[in-house]
Amino acid sequence: MTRETNCCQVDALVTIDARGQIVLPKEVREKAAIEAGDKFMVISKESGGKVCCIFLVKADYFNQTIKGTLGPMVKDIVD
Repeated sequence: MTRETNCCQVDALVTIDARGQIVLPKEVREKAAIEAGDKFMVISKESGGKVCCIFLVKADYFNQTIKGTLGPMVKDIVD
């Protein structure tokens, strides 16, 4: 299931289980080169006082692109 938009695409529809866990489909893990033990930053966006979007960003990618801007704060979070 892939649906493209102007900046992103929907690769899958997932369900939260009773323990609050999500399984990323194999195709998504392979496409994103996600392996066991990989770390992700969980970033949320609010609209109207409620969280409307949750993003996962690989910690390694986040470190490479944002660390210079945020400095020591990011180091404390991901290390």
